[in-house]
Amino acid sequence: MVGYFDTEKGVNEYIQMASGYDGAKLIEVLRKYLPEKSTVLEIGMGPGVDLDILQKHYTVTGSDSSKIFLDKYKNKDKNNIDLMLLDAVTLHTDNRKFDCIYSNKVLHHLTKEELRKSLSRQKEILNQNGILFHSFWKGNKTENFEGLFFQHYEMKELEDMVKDDYEILELKTYTEMEKDDSIYVVLKKR
Repeated sequence: MVGYFDTEKGVNEYIQMASGYDGAKLIEVLRKYLPEKSTVLEIGMGPGVDLDILQKHYTVTGSDSSKIFLDKYKNKDKNNIDLMLLDAVTLHTDNRKFDCIYSNKVLHHLTKEELRKSLSRQKEILNQNGILFHSFWKGNKTENFEGLFFQHYEMKELEDMVKDDYEILELKTYTEMEKDDSIYVVLKKR
């Protein structure tokens, strides 16, 4: 089955829809926990807006499951940033490890079971004392838009999902479009 981000039309619609949004404020939170020059893997980089911000402070690797997003970024990238075609669940990184794994509103496209698998795999590819930073839509519902799946989360549910493998450094709501419509979580590998 061809997914939304596997078509030029879907990718271009997303780029237009997401125009004007970035993770700059989220990355400022991350910077409190992650030293400069640390290695960061961004899951689901899309058009690379957050990747461009992250690379000002860190040694970054961008990834996406959409070859179209990766190709578009390669065509405009002047810095030759490391890119990988990656599935957010299996995260086959060829035995590479990172100090941090970051995503901004990406992992909500996974089912709850897929998210559990992804978080388990992320622990395996994090360096000792590694950091995770992820953001999600807040709520208790699922949605489908143009064939894209969205799972919203409540804070307690995320806390329960991660508490055995990670120390929660921060778990907070924030506003992206409507008051407190989003959650970010900063986790440290146990």
